[in-house]
Amino acid sequence: MDKAKGKTVKDKGENSEELLTVPEGWKEPEFRKEDNVHGLLCESSFATLFPKYREKYIRSAWPLVQKALAEYELKGKLDLIEGSMTVLTTRKTWDPFIILKARDFIKLLARSVPFQQAVRILQDGNYCDIIKIGSIVHKKERFVKRRQRLIGPNGSTLKAIELLTNCYINVQGNTVSAIGNFRGLKEVRKIVLDTMKNIHPIYNIKTLMIKRELAKDESLKNEDWSRFMPKFKSKTHAKKKKIARKPKKEYTPFPPPMPESKIDKELATGEYFLKAGEKKAKKMQEIKDKQKSAAARQKEKRSQAFIAPEESAPATKVPKTDADVDIESLKKKVKKAQKKKKS
Repeated sequence: MDKAKGKTVKDKGENSEELLTVPEGWKEPEFRKEDNVHGLLCESSFATLFPKYREKYIRSAWPLVQKALAEYELKGKLDLIEGSMTVLTTRKTWDPFIILKARDFIKLLARSVPFQQAVRILQDGNYCDIIKIGSIVHKKERFVKRRQRLIGPNGSTLKAIELLTNCYINVQGNTVSAIGNFRGLKEVRKIVLDTMKNIHPIYNIKTLMIKRELAKDESLKNEDWSRFMPKFKSKTHAKKKKIARKPKKEYTPFPPPMPESKIDKELATGEYFLKAGEKKAKKMQEIKDKQKSAAARQKEKRSQAFIAPEESAPATKVPKTDADVDIESLKKKVKKAQKKKKS
C-alpha cells in the first residue's frame, strides 16, 4: 500500500520504468584500493582456450591486454603452444571481484570480440553474457538462416537491438556475446533465444521501442503497461493433406528369405552342369525362338489389314397390315384434299 496516495501499486514486472532507467542516487560507490589495503589472502587464476584463427589477433593485442590487467594488479599469460590465455591475481590485487571480470575478458577475446569492446568488461557496471545458440536448432541450413535473421541486412537488426538495449553484441559461430548492464543483457538474451525459436526479432524490437516511449511519460510511472504492448498473432497455415499410407505388414521375428543367386537358378534348371559350348548353343537357341515368335506376331499384325470386315445383311421392310393403318384419319385427309380442289 502506498501511504502517500493510499493506492495499491501493482507489480509491473518487466513493464516497469525502473527496468529501463536507474534512479538518481542509486549508483553504488566505486570500490577503490583504499577500501582493501591488505589485498587478497590467496591467489586465484582462470584459463580459457582460443581457436587457431584468433591466434594472430591475440598475439598482436596481448601487450594491450597485459597493460589493461596491470591497472588492476593482475597478470596475464599467453600459451601459443597450448592455445590458451590465463589471468592470475597477485598479492597487490585489492578487488576480489576483478578476477571474475578478467575471466570474462579473456573469454570475450576468444569469442572474436575486439579488444576495444572486450576491455569495457573490466569497468564497474558492465557485465557480459555469452549465449550458446548451436544446440537450439539442429538443421544447419535453418540455423544459418535464423542467425542471419538476427543480424539483419547489413547488420541493421543487430544495430537496432544494440541501440535499444545499450549493449554491444557480437555474433560468432555458435555463440552470441553481449556486453552491457544487467537489464540490457536480459533483453538481449530473450531476443536471441526467441529468434532461434523462429520468432522474428522485429516483434521484440517494437516492444522495446514502445517501452522506451512510455518511460518518458511520468504519469505512466505507476501504471500497468501491458495494455500498450502489441499482441502479435501467429499465422495458422493450412494443414497439409494426409497421404494415404500403406498398411503395415505384420511383424514376424524371422528375417525375409534370401533371394536366389544366379548359381542357385542354374542348379535348379540343371544348366550349371552343362559345358561352355552347350550353354552357348542353348542360349543361341533361346534367342532364335524369341526371334521366331516375334516375327510370327508381326506377320499376324500386318495380315490384319488385308482381312475384309464382315458386312451386315440389308434390313428388309415389313409391309404394313390393315391393323397398322388408321382408316378414319386417312378418310379425313382425302376429304380435305377434295375440298381444296373444288375451291
